Amino acid sequence: MPESITITGARSTAHHPDQWYRTAFSAYLAPFAAPGAHFFIGGAKGIDSLALLWLAARSRSAITVVVPVTVAQQPEEARQAIAQCRSRITEVVELQAPELHPAAYHARNRWMVDRSDLTIGFPLEGQHEMTRTSGTWQTLDYTASLGKPRLVVPT
Repeated sequence: MPESITITGARSTAHHPDQWYRTAFSAYLAPFAAPGAHFFIGGAKGIDSLALLWLAARSRSAITVVVPVTVAQQPEEARQAIAQCRSRITEVVELQAPELHPAAYHARNRWMVDRSDLTIGFPLEGQHEMTRTSGTWQTLDYTASLGKPRLVVPT
């Protein structure tokens, strides 16, 4: 069983009710959420925040939140989730990128994958896998390029 897991996913989550995500996390995160597991989460809004809240409430796994610049520069939803879960977060890593742009997010995602045995991705359903334009798909592809397993759960 993988001990370190990166979670990546869409920032847009309003197309499903919160219960849909809780059910998906119960099915696809819970099997890996053992006490010795370590999750890396990107600290953004959407899947990152929802997964953080779910893991903090329903697991004893270690949780590291990784942001490209600082937590203060994350969207309000993400800052609130981090604050709410602070007692359960093992570490917050602020990568201090010189500016917040797509390359900083990609570097953050690579940083997490480099430290993981598995990546679980929650891309938007209908986002054609072959386009590979989203950060979620770029993270999943980077995982595969390293020969590491990935689990894809369309949302």
